[in-house]
Amino acid sequence: MEYKVVERAAPGREQVEVLGETYEEGKPDSDDLGRWRQKLTGRKERLKYLQTGERYFYGKDWYGSEKRKRPA
Repeated sequence: MEYKVVERAAPGREQVEVLGETYEEGKPDSDDLGRWRQKLTGRKERLKYLQTGERYFYGKDWYGSEKRKRPA
């Protein structure tokens, strides 16, 4: 793959070379992408999926990179 290089002005310097777009354009191969309801088989699996998401977004304890050692 050949990379696209673009020259831009940088603060404190004249022109610098910046790497351009590195992705390949296209569309997904499957129509099932993003259809989580069809991937989960039963009612219990769907409810567990939704409850896990609610706990992450609305819970008072944060998980992952949002967790702070000391509160703000």
